[in-house]
Amino acid sequence: MVLDGHSMAFRAFYALPAENFATSTGQHTNAVHGFVSMLINLIKEQKPTHVAVAFDVSDDTTFRKAEYSDYKGGRNETPREFSGQIDLIDKVMGAWGIRTIKMPGYEADDILATLAAMGDTAGFEVLLVSGDRDAFQLITDNVFVLYPKQGVSNIPRMDAAAIQEKYFVTPPQYSDLAALVGESADNLPGVPGVGPKTAAKWINLYGGLEGILANLDAIGGKVGDALREHIESVKRNRRLNHLLRDLELPVSLDDLVEPRPDQDAIEDLFDTLEFKTLRTRLFALYGSDASAAEAETINAPEFAVLTGQAELEAFLAGGVGQRSAVAAELVPGRIGEDAVALAIVRADAAAYVDLTVLDAGAEGVVAGWLEDADSLKVMHGFKASLKALAARGLRLDGVVDDTAISGYLIQPDRRSYELAELAQHHLKISLSSAAAKTGQLELALGGDEAAVTAALVQQAAVVLSLSRHFESELKDRKAEQLLTTLELPISRVLADLEMAGISVSMERMNDQLADLSKVIDNAQELAFAAIGHEVNLGSPKQLQSVLFEELQLPKTKKIKSGYTTDAASLKNLLEKTGHEFLVQLMAHRESAKLRQMVETLKKSVAEDGRIHTTYAQNVAATGRISSNNPNLQNIPVRSEEGRRVRGIFVVSEGYECLLSADYSQIEMRIMAHLSGDAGLIKAYKEGEDLHRYVGSHIFHVDPAEVTSAMRSKVKAMSYGLAYGLTSFGLSKQLEISVDEARTLMKDYFDRFGAVRDYLRGVVDQARIDGYTSTIEGRRRYLPDLTSTDRQLREIAERIALNSPIQGSAADIIKRAMLGVSAELASQGLKSRMLLQVHDELVLEVANGELAAVERLVTEQMGSAATLTVPLDVQIGVGSSWHDAGH
Repeated sequence: MVLDGHSMAFRAFYALPAENFATSTGQHTNAVHGFVSMLINLIKEQKPTHVAVAFDVSDDTTFRKAEYSDYKGGRNETPREFSGQIDLIDKVMGAWGIRTIKMPGYEADDILATLAAMGDTAGFEVLLVSGDRDAFQLITDNVFVLYPKQGVSNIPRMDAAAIQEKYFVTPPQYSDLAALVGESADNLPGVPGVGPKTAAKWINLYGGLEGILANLDAIGGKVGDALREHIESVKRNRRLNHLLRDLELPVSLDDLVEPRPDQDAIEDLFDTLEFKTLRTRLFALYGSDASAAEAETINAPEFAVLTGQAELEAFLAGGVGQRSAVAAELVPGRIGEDAVALAIVRADAAAYVDLTVLDAGAEGVVAGWLEDADSLKVMHGFKASLKALAARGLRLDGVVDDTAISGYLIQPDRRSYELAELAQHHLKISLSSAAAKTGQLELALGGDEAAVTAALVQQAAVVLSLSRHFESELKDRKAEQLLTTLELPISRVLADLEMAGISVSMERMNDQLADLSKVIDNAQELAFAAIGHEVNLGSPKQLQSVLFEELQLPKTKKIKSGYTTDAASLKNLLEKTGHEFLVQLMAHRESAKLRQMVETLKKSVAEDGRIHTTYAQNVAATGRISSNNPNLQNIPVRSEEGRRVRGIFVVSEGYECLLSADYSQIEMRIMAHLSGDAGLIKAYKEGEDLHRYVGSHIFHVDPAEVTSAMRSKVKAMSYGLAYGLTSFGLSKQLEISVDEARTLMKDYFDRFGAVRDYLRGVVDQARIDGYTSTIEGRRRYLPDLTSTDRQLREIAERIALNSPIQGSAADIIKRAMLGVSAELASQGLKSRMLLQVHDELVLEVANGELAAVERLVTEQMGSAATLTVPLDVQIGVGSSWHDAGH
């Protein structure tokens, strides 16, 4: 099977919306994603023994361009979003073990033709995957073309019969037909008035183009005159569309046999591209994983099932001074999960303990060991087990490693830190399918008690091996302190937040749902009134018809299905036209999105009337904590209706109020500290409005004369610079010209030169070190900084710019949380932390404790890091999260 790389990449690009496939650094990946997905499907369906991908080189270097300068001329400019994706596809193919071939002076079609001839001669069945009809001339009894009908999902096989049925000629005659009719994609004009049917009639009558040329005078009418007038163009078309089958390729068929992915290389590359489901599909193609042949399957060690007090005491006493791996079997509880069993594995022994059958004495022994800080334990998913054991009244202490977190500190760009994946990647160990289940084993294994027991013990054994393996890697990366003094302690604090949850007002929630429904219905009616008829406001096709045909509004970006109706494009269109239909359409969309969010929140309310989100420490590569089930970090705050959602979250009975504490401009303060820029430091130390201060220096006016528009430009640029924003990106964001954006950035750097020097220096230093580092020493390794692939190198450079700033902000809020938690406990206060959202903490304040809590939160957050500028903390209080906002 041979793929025409450029042809199928463009198909993939237009099949998937570019705006939905981009990395956090801004690299679009829709063509890569679509191409890889298509290839996985093709290999699964066709099961080829040999695979190759052919790519074009520049048109300007091909022999066809040399003969006919207008060859492929007039094509639309390649979309900016497509830039770099061919190089990324080439990179993925390399990691996949699939050979890619380019031939200077020739096109991918010629490579396909040569490989088809080689395969046909060797007795292979050959599949050519191409969206270029020129490939039809290559079809034989053994060579077929997989020609996409729609996107890259519907790719039927074309054989000689299919060509005959569709074009009324044989495959070898297809190039004759194309020479007569022309090919718009290649800018090869055909004979005026001659279509496929006329051309096919001549070809069948005279036996092909040579026969037609020999009988030119016999063809009458206007089409005959047109043919004779354009005969040289026809001959040229035939020369150019004829594919070469005898290139001296740099590969043999043996070089293409049975490619297999390099799992580590695919993992690293897909992490960079932020692909999630594709890797699972890719590895499933070759068995459970790509390296199954190399992996050893680890079995559970011999273990004892312990239930009695005396035998538990003896087993646990035998492990004094050793590290023990603990795996907990979790099942759904009343709120969250409950722990029903433990597997405990150490170097010299292993045991399984069913917590549901222990008598009081035996449970006391287990409880004492679990809460003993000197009994060192390693786990995978410490926070979840901590909560589940707490639900059973058991306290957990002495945990010195969580392999899900240490694995993250070693490789923060991995997609997943599931135990099975870490074991495969680091230890080359393949877990049994049962042990790969991380929770609810009994349910997963259909209640097979022996299998459940062995699988849990196996999990613990792997955790112990993995933890030992990680010790040296953590040391090499100087990450031991981050693990022991920051990440493991913050896991405990986050567990407290999750268990506490936050109270919600069902009355307010229902009121907002009712109000949003009214807004949605009203916006729909007004939208219909604006155009005089009904339309499905959720249908892109119908919206395209209304906006661009009926209302004749300016066209948005061209996509496969017409013109885009995404939010950003419609917002831009509304600003240009102010059309009432767009006003109501946007109102309808925004309210529908909010209603869906509130409905999700409503479904998340637990039996206790509170929402218990789950925090993750190992999702964002920068170190940021993320929230899910439900995600409380994406509640909008820019619109009043969005802010109103926060009003649903209220203070509990028996507490005085909610308190919100938020860092002010923490990322810019970190930028000032890291860059050492005297101007920025001076502004912060003197308590000035930073963006107004910067604006006054850039626009050469007094601070009081900085307009809101000036301030907005400066704010967008100041934050953007920390994320590798280019002048083009700034121009797009601010809707100004690229020249104006370039001037704005130049003026900024002329005045704040230390920022420019820092931004340049951080990338240069990362290129030398191979990683960036936060204030706390959190590293992010970026091997692509020295890549010869420009696109991957630029992605790494953008990451190098923002990781120290975002990562430092993440470390600071974690330090603050540890400080607040410790102080609440040491002062004996009943107030508690409930939420962490970006740079904000939300606490529930017990009666009479407001002054003390406000003081300690301000102190702890303000002293969470020692910077050259003050950490400013804004405090707000109220009966709801909305009212406590500021």
